[in-house]
Amino acid sequence: MRGDTSRRGWTRKLVTSLAAAATGIGVAATLAGPAAAADQQQQLADYINAGAKKPVVAENILKGGSTWQTPAGNGPQQDSFLPAFAYGLTNSNAAPPGANDWSCKPAEGQEPVVLVHGTWENAYNNWAMISPALKKEGYCVYALNYGISNPLQGGGLGGLLPGANGTGDIAKSGKQVGQFVDKVLKSTGASKVNMVGHSQGGITAREYLRYDGGAAKVDNLVTLGATNNGTSLDGIGTLGRTINNLGIDTLGPIALAVGTSGIQQVYDSVYIKHLNAGGKYAIGDVNYTIVGSRYDEVTTPYQSTFFPAGTPHTKNITLQNGCEQDTSDHLALSYSPRAVSIVLNAFDHKTKIVCAPNAWLFG
Repeated sequence: MRGDTSRRGWTRKLVTSLAAAATGIGVAATLAGPAAAADQQQQLADYINAGAKKPVVAENILKGGSTWQTPAGNGPQQDSFLPAFAYGLTNSNAAPPGANDWSCKPAEGQEPVVLVHGTWENAYNNWAMISPALKKEGYCVYALNYGISNPLQGGGLGGLLPGANGTGDIAKSGKQVGQFVDKVLKSTGASKVNMVGHSQGGITAREYLRYDGGAAKVDNLVTLGATNNGTSLDGIGTLGRTINNLGIDTLGPIALAVGTSGIQQVYDSVYIKHLNAGGKYAIGDVNYTIVGSRYDEVTTPYQSTFFPAGTPHTKNITLQNGCEQDTSDHLALSYSPRAVSIVLNAFDHKTKIVCAPNAWLFG
């Protein structure tokens, strides 16, 4: 009994110490910037790995399939995420307004645009503002639902919610995006597309570019709050990863709840290492515009969305630089007038980048 009590006490002390360290990393990273953040997280990882047992890989328990579909029938335009989310609950396969017109032919000098939603989101609720804005500027716009997976397939609890897609294995989702892009190219007669990805959508697009031949078929990629370097989730993700690296499987049970793609996006995951292997972020001649928000509470620290300084063909943009009144958080990013203008500017540099207020979550 005394031994059990002693072990429980030791475990509590360990978890408390690691929690403090992980939280400290999250706070310090936010204050010190991306280089310092990477440094501090690496120091903690090195410290743990130095004395670690064989690491537990939470991702290994989640093996299953996922599907994708082309949304049909356009829902109404929205100016913020919450009403778009509500509409999507009862119209989970709706296309965003202006999207998936298969008779559309790109105007001269334009390329079709493919929109890739985030985790537990769908084509409609993620893009009900950006899609009609692109359509208004004459673009042929397309959006898919990908990574559709139920809990028994490793999709986590999100699979129980109507329209909560993007829960399947990201490597498989990248191939699904590739199939959709081929469908768009065949329909429009274009040789390349432009892409926009929110959150996981950004790294799913990057998976397609790097590992599925997409770099030859994409001209520009804009990511909004993408988990390009994983997320610490304000220290919680880092805590879970470091405890896992001690050989205590804390992320495994969490993986069953959040799903395959959720656990793959945690800091220092096997998947994130695969995505950025060899320090390769920009692939081919694709132009990358990477947008992050200081108020992002999901991709944390927010600088972890950015590519390393000096990466070719890349612009890292903090949304609030030059527009402090835009307080968009993770979900409001795709409903920010400023973010919409940044997307349009990435595709046509003559488009002016605007500044307008946008509230946290509510848009």
